[in-house]
Amino acid sequence: MVRFSTAGESHGQGLVIILEGVPAGLPISEDYIGVHLGRRQKGYGRGGRMLIEQDRAKIISGVRHGHTLGSPIGMTLENKDWANWEEAMAVDPLEGEPQSPRTQRITRLRPGHADLPGAMKYGFEDVRNVLERASARETAARVAAGAIAIKLLEEFGIQIHSHVLSIGSVIAEPPNDIDWAAVEDSPVRCADPDAALKMAAEIDATKEAGDTIGGVCEIIVENVPIGLGSHVSWDKKIDALISQALMSINAVKAVSIGPGWETASQKGSEVQDVILPVTDPDHPWQRSTNKLGGTEGGMTNGMPLVARFGIKPIPTMVTPLPSVDLDTGEEVLSHFERSDVCQAPPACVVGEAMVALVLADAFMEKFGGDSIPETKHNLEGYLKTVGPRKVYQ
Repeated sequence: MVRFSTAGESHGQGLVIILEGVPAGLPISEDYIGVHLGRRQKGYGRGGRMLIEQDRAKIISGVRHGHTLGSPIGMTLENKDWANWEEAMAVDPLEGEPQSPRTQRITRLRPGHADLPGAMKYGFEDVRNVLERASARETAARVAAGAIAIKLLEEFGIQIHSHVLSIGSVIAEPPNDIDWAAVEDSPVRCADPDAALKMAAEIDATKEAGDTIGGVCEIIVENVPIGLGSHVSWDKKIDALISQALMSINAVKAVSIGPGWETASQKGSEVQDVILPVTDPDHPWQRSTNKLGGTEGGMTNGMPLVARFGIKPIPTMVTPLPSVDLDTGEEVLSHFERSDVCQAPPACVVGEAMVALVLADAFMEKFGGDSIPETKHNLEGYLKTVGPRKVYQ
């Protein structure tokens, strides 16, 4: 089982990641992980913290001489801003009166954030105890873990990409054959150059108004083998697992596999992906369309896996909303914490990481060995069996 856990607060000393289930022999480096961490820090509409943090994961276990050992992989990510928060986020009890204004209690609740339910659930009197862990800073740890999952999938020819479909009212019309290098160069990760310019203008106008704005991201995974996931149990369905993983990303409020909601208003004959006659035994079960996003019955069907998710506008705004005080319940303006204007471009990279972690787990459950060569042997043996039955009996 490929699984991961993270620890750490937004302004604490750093983040900690433990990743288990990666087979021995996978080539990996801090530089490779750093590429993906750098991609997360890009994007038009990011806030001031991206000027402070230059994330680099430090591998402390599970890798020797550039290859995984099969044991748990431990990593740390330093928070560069910790120097300014040592008192406010100190582990030990404070002695005397606080010296830093950052240490003061936060009681002005932010609508749309974890502040109120978190304070009620855990009995806190200081909202900082909630917002520090609820911060999207934690997604840097996910990207570090996800980078290793992406590398594992790449070892077997599986490629994962992402792009922004919309920001605010601007909707892109990406080409069928997306230039992924151009997407990486786009400040808004958009495959439609004309829409990209309008998206940047939309973000600028939103920032000028002291507001925030959301968007829709799309993840596309190519060369996924048929049969990941399962139809036999609700908690093994690959589309359900992907949906849960994407919904767990901060501010995500909607997930679909393929077009999703669009199919609900269509006829069955318009939605299904017709299976074509097998003319190439090495590439059976082709489709002329991929309207269902590469899954059927909770399993991958051999077509590219496509997942979309909608991310709401960030709840922390320069122009604060009316709210209430945690102590008195009286009306106040909500608290402001340094934040982005738009999270859609970096959220794509986080989405890649989460989908990769789900697929890596399903892949290793299906083909898993203790090493990369053993896993390749298992995959090759399986692929020999997935053609027409009279041919392979």
